[in-house]
Formats: sequence, structure tokens, C-alpha cells
Amino acid sequence: MNLLLLAAFWGVLMMFLSVLGISRSRIRLVAQWGMGLLFLSTAAEMQGFVLYDLNAPEMLRVDRYALVLLAILSGCGFLYFLLSATDMAKVGSDYSEYFALIFFVFCGFVLVLSFTSLLMLFLGIEIVTIPLYILTGADKRNLKSNEASLKYFLLGAFSTGLMLMGITMVYGARGSFSSMELVGASGIPTQLLLGGLFLMLFSMAFKVSVAPFHFWTPDVYDGAPTVFTSFMATLVKVAAFAGFFRLFDHAFTSLTPAWQVWAGVLSVCTLMIGNITAVFQQSVKRLLAYSSIAQAGFMMLGIYGLGGVAKEGMVLYAASYSLATIGIFAVLTRMQDYTLEGFNGLAKERPWVAASLTIFLLSLAGIPLTAGFLAKFYMLQAAVEAKYGLAVVIVSVLMAAVSVYYYFRILQAMYFRERSEEVSFPVFSSGFVRVLMLLAALILVMGVQPGWLLRYLYF
Repeated sequence: MNLLLLAAFWGVLMMFLSVLGISRSRIRLVAQWGMGLLFLSTAAEMQGFVLYDLNAPEMLRVDRYALVLLAILSGCGFLYFLLSATDMAKVGSDYSEYFALIFFVFCGFVLVLSFTSLLMLFLGIEIVTIPLYILTGADKRNLKSNEASLKYFLLGAFSTGLMLMGITMVYGARGSFSSMELVGASGIPTQLLLGGLFLMLFSMAFKVSVAPFHFWTPDVYDGAPTVFTSFMATLVKVAAFAGFFRLFDHAFTSLTPAWQVWAGVLSVCTLMIGNITAVFQQSVKRLLAYSSIAQAGFMMLGIYGLGGVAKEGMVLYAASYSLATIGIFAVLTRMQDYTLEGFNGLAKERPWVAASLTIFLLSLAGIPLTAGFLAKFYMLQAAVEAKYGLAVVIVSVLMAAVSVYYYFRILQAMYFRERSEEVSFPVFSSGFVRVLMLLAALILVMGVQPGWLLRYLYF
């Protein structure tokens, strides 16, 4: 519970800093130190150091799975602040409040990753999403940002209603909100329980932008300020997927025959729609939005093929996808032109930035020696053992090949095309470039030595 206490405290602290009139540079420094402290406190809790032991096993239980993912999320959050905290100041005047909302989102991460009650899952999802509605519309001068915020709010409220109805039906069938094995003593699920299961499946599919519940994603990601799109497309999506995995791994394991095939169908639809639509995008920001949908299809394979390998794949995917996407969006935020032509000749002008982007894109495409390749491999290994798994894996591999095409379009623009005279690249500070290279190095290390990360699940 270290992260829950510190995130809540730091969120309140950032709110007070906005009132005291402290300079933006100091606000940024306090936020970065706070996120670093969240990571260190989570690492300390993995070693047995707990600030406060909340003895509430019927509501929350922080196990190794939750701790490892919280460490990944807080560590990536620290790197996100190092890369993008300066760019948040360009969005609007409420600089300190942006950090406060992000820290409150981390409070929701704890509930989503460690719930043992369906009510705690609901509270966690809402604590995560409500600040996102505000961050999406933070650029009040931009009509696209306002439209994206309204669309996200309306559709999010609808999916929340589905989740509440599902939880209600599960409670009606079992008389308990516990998320631990929801089948009765007879072992035969009732129609009411199955109805609740599928409503929760569809609701969570919306939260993580799984097709056909993905329609909000391109418009919201494209309309939101790019610096916040980075946060939404990485840490928020990973946390929601990890909670999704925990729900079905704990609560609905014995009902696997009832929902597993549907999970496979959702995964295939997501992979096909995300990858094929991304091929036709000219805006890199919108391309990455559809890419995040396609990546959700691969993460959905972990739920389709529940098991130990799937859990390891989820952890590795969380780290590799977050690091790569945070790095790409950090560069995109500072670009003047978001189209593919805006990246023409970047390798000649900014070689180290282009080299880092290359590693990020190769990881997202699943090229060997990157963490993204092993993450996809673990997911495919989990899926092949499920019902109709071979067919799902074949489609997944084909769609991964399609993704290589549109990721390589960005590489082609950086290395094989000349910069037009109208386009000028931003000046990246040496500190910014060093953090980018650190992200790229972590991706390569995990691609060669995944056990460096996965061992924390067991020791």
C-alpha cells in the first residue's frame, strides 16, 4: 500500500502548490521527485518494507503480480515525467493540477491491480478515468480537445453503466461482491451469472479499446493534447488490461469455456481492425492511436490463454509497450508536423533521436532482440494452448506482419527521405536525448534478458 498512500499525498501536495504561486520549474521538480519516490516505495515493498499494512483482504490484496506491475507503471511514470513534464506547461495554465490528476490516477492503479472485491474494481476504474476526462479537455482553446473530452465522457459513462449492471447481476447470482471464484457449489453457472460476466467483459473491453468497442479511441487520442495522449495510451491502458487479466484469472476461471472463444474473437477483430486501419493513416499521431488498438489485440491474447505464461507475457508487454510508446510520443509532442512527411530526414538532423525511435518502432513491431518480440511470443505461446488457439495465433502472426509495414513507413521517412525546406526539427536537449537512449537500452536489455524483469514475479 506504499504507492496508494504516497500517490494520494503527492496529489494533494500538487494541488496546494498551485495555490502558493511556486514557479513551474519547481512544480515540475517536485512532481518528478514524487514519481521517483512512488517507484522506490514500490520497490521497497517488494522487499518487505511496508509503510502501512491495510488488513482488508476482502477488499484489496497486494500480491507479487500487483507489485511488479505497479513498479513498472511508477517507473515508466517517472520516465514519462522526465521526458514530457516540460511539455505539459504548453497545454494550459493549470500546470500543477495536471500533475495532481496524474497522481490521483495512480491511486486508481492500486485498486485496479489489487482488488478482491468487484466494488473495488469499479472504484479503481472510476478513479482512473474521471481525471482522464479532464486531461483530455485540458487544451480549452482547441475545439478538438473539447470534443474529445465530451465524447470520452459520454461513452465512458455508458461503459460504466454496463459494468455496474454486470456487477449487480453477479451479486444477484452469488450474493457476494467478492472477485474470488464466482461459481456456486454445484459448479453450474446460472444465466444471471453469465449475463453479468459478459456485461463486465464488454465494459472492460471498452476501457482498453478492444474492437468493436474501440470507436472512441482514435478521436479521443487525436483530440487530446499529445502529452496526455502518451499517458492514456500507455500507463492507463496497461493498468486497465492488468486489472482485466486479474478479474478473469481470479473470478471467472471455471467459466472459461463460456467466455474463452469470445475473448479470442475480440482479439482477432481488434488485431485486424487496428492493423489494417493503421496502414491508411497519414498522421503519425492517429497511426499510433490505431497501433494502440492493435497492441490491445495482442494483450487480449493473454486473457484468451490464461496461465502462467500469459501472466509473464502481460508483465513483459506492460514494460515493453509502455517504454516504447512513451518514447515515441515524447518526440512526437515536440514535432511541428505530425504527418509522416514531418519525419523526413530526421536521421540526418537528429541521429540519436532517430536511433532511439528506431528501437521503439522495432519493439512495437515485434522484431527479435527487442522486448516487444518476446512479449508477443509469450502471448502467442499462451494463446496456442487455448481452444481454437492455432487459428487465432496464425491470424495474430499475419497481423503482426502487417504492422511491420506501417511502422517501417516512419523508418523510411527518417532514413531514406530528404527533409523539405518548410519543415524544421525541434532542438532536443542533451538530457532529453539521454533519457530516450535509456528507454531504448531498457527495451534491448529486456529483449535479450527477460528474466531480469520476470524473476520479480516469483522472488
